[in-house]
Amino acid sequence: MRIGELAAAVGVTTRAVRHYHHLGLLPEPERLANGYRHYTLRHAVVLARIRRLTELGMGLTEVRDVLADDAGKDLVEVLTELDEDLARQEAEIRERRQRLRALLEAGELPADGPFSPELAGLLAGLPGSDSPMAAKDREILALIDTGAAPADRERLLSALRGTLDGPDAPARAQEAYALLDALADAAPDDPRVEQAARTLADLVPAEFLPASDFDRDNAFLRALYADFAPAQAEAIRRLLRILAGERP
Repeated sequence: MRIGELAAAVGVTTRAVRHYHHLGLLPEPERLANGYRHYTLRHAVVLARIRRLTELGMGLTEVRDVLADDAGKDLVEVLTELDEDLARQEAEIRERRQRLRALLEAGELPADGPFSPELAGLLAGLPGSDSPMAAKDREILALIDTGAAPADRERLLSALRGTLDGPDAPARAQEAYALLDALADAAPDDPRVEQAARTLADLVPAEFLPASDFDRDNAFLRALYADFAPAQAEAIRRLLRILAGERP
């Protein structure tokens, strides 16, 4: 058989056949006097087995182990590992579908979403205004929600949730956003900077700081400050110093 005939017989492409040759999965056949490869039934049998194994979801490295004549893994062992891996994938898919279902059942999604159900519930307690600072706050909370370790994430969101449960929390948050928005074109020594920091300190719990020692010069905070106008960044710096002093 020629390579095209072999590929057609097994239902793969000639490119796949050449790739399996390159990886050493399929032995190279003898070549005829005219230089063409001459494939036998044995090549077709091996190629068909490669196809069956890959269709089970097996990687080509695992296929090589199964096909190896010596020192290879037993087929039962490889298939057991594959079954366990698929079970893990199924569990992950079920969890992702549950999260998607919760988001869809929550109704209209925000333009800057999606958020986790926990963060979505938290944001519902914040004013949904056109404040640029409110939008930035949502972005920062979403970043924490995504990137923080599970224990830190739960601690931070729980601390904020407790603060925002009060009946006057939305009004206080609106006041804080307005103060920060007003600093967009101000100088860092503007007297309103201290007022904004104090207002925020009344709203943000000290537990919101990292669990480790507070370091105001870390890379994340430098990036955070760079994203604010100078006076706004100074207000955040003062806020963090206030919270660090309040921490037990």
